[in-house]
Amino acid sequence: MDSFLIRGGNRLKGAIEISGSKNSALPILAAALMAEGKTTLHSVPRLSDIDSMCKLLIELGVKVHRHDTGGKSEVAEHCALNGPLDIEVQDETKNEARYEIVRTMRASICVLGPLLAKRGKCVVSIPGGCAIGDRPVDLHVRGLQKLGAQFRTEKGNIVGEVHGRLKGTRMYLGGAQGPTVLGTINVMCAAALAEGETVLVGAACEPEVVDCATMLIKMGAKIQGHGTPEMRIEGVEKLHACEHRIIPDRIECGTFMIAAAITNGELELKHCNLDHLIAVTDRLEEVGVNVTRENGTIFVSSSRRLNAIEMTTQPYPGFPTDLQAQLMALLCLSDGMSVITERIFPDRFLHVGELNRMGGRIRKEGATAVIQGVKDLQSATVMASDLRASAALVLAGLVGQGQTRIDRVYHIDRGYEKIEQKLMAVGADIQRVSN
Repeated sequence: MDSFLIRGGNRLKGAIEISGSKNSALPILAAALMAEGKTTLHSVPRLSDIDSMCKLLIELGVKVHRHDTGGKSEVAEHCALNGPLDIEVQDETKNEARYEIVRTMRASICVLGPLLAKRGKCVVSIPGGCAIGDRPVDLHVRGLQKLGAQFRTEKGNIVGEVHGRLKGTRMYLGGAQGPTVLGTINVMCAAALAEGETVLVGAACEPEVVDCATMLIKMGAKIQGHGTPEMRIEGVEKLHACEHRIIPDRIECGTFMIAAAITNGELELKHCNLDHLIAVTDRLEEVGVNVTRENGTIFVSSSRRLNAIEMTTQPYPGFPTDLQAQLMALLCLSDGMSVITERIFPDRFLHVGELNRMGGRIRKEGATAVIQGVKDLQSATVMASDLRASAALVLAGLVGQGQTRIDRVYHIDRGYEKIEQKLMAVGADIQRVSN
């Protein structure tokens, strides 16, 4: 397994190119199962989760071709990023998502709706446990059942079948922690090929849902209201291939915004959509971070003094749970006491112990963490527990006194494209080493 060695204290300065969104690309790759012809997707990040999804698509009878981008990125110091993918369905008889793939990437559940709608049957391994908390798929199944699919469990698999064609209906999609993003996308994909109109009430409003809906519309789907809590989908008989560009990764962008703040740096973040980060910008400005934008570039800098704040994670457009750990790392250096409340995944606090090992003063109380700011963080050997916790430890390492070692960085490779190369290009002392 690889590790990161980070020597803290360097002020980040320069430009970073933001990659395409992982959380958008994964369900969009699954949605391409419904298209007839060759679909071309641009800005698909090179990540281990994307590799796993491509492997799954190949097992489902899809030809996947990744183009070699060849040259440099727009930012001269960076290696080429992203790169187009061609996807073409060649065999529609396959319908099983095996446990060996699903266990490495829970987003594999995204094939459920497309397979049912296009092929009439699916066998998807039930996703196992998750380090950030329980993420059940019951809302996915319940929504598809309302469209007419029948389900049973068999040998650890969800087995779904459709007799004839799915039927449009009106349904509520909300759950205990709010709307379900992947559940909304799964049901939306299935409804696109259902007979009649489907109305989704309580739909997730995240930009990733809008991005997938935009692609489906290019494929011939009839969708209205995406980006609002009520969506209307008029089913069509077939969908055709298209060309589509994945939106920028708002979580990667937010992570680098916090990297600029925690190092008292100045970063230009290219190919961003700040409209997707309204709540993040609001909280960072309260902390004392300066955020401006010009066209598709975000300029981020911070003052020496960081203010303590309160923050609660919420469904979009609220503060995203996927940036909670990174903000916590920043607040470790604030003046005073900050409070973070986790409303999406109440158990998502495994990074607390590791940040405390680096000199943080964080106390967990149920779904709330109380952070008493300290003057400095220290270097330590720490272990990544999940994708976003990994990013938080990298941020802490950038300002830790001495050399920090972060083990199990395969977690970060799931969601950040070439993060160490991007950070080195703007002044970070970070290297990847093999154990």
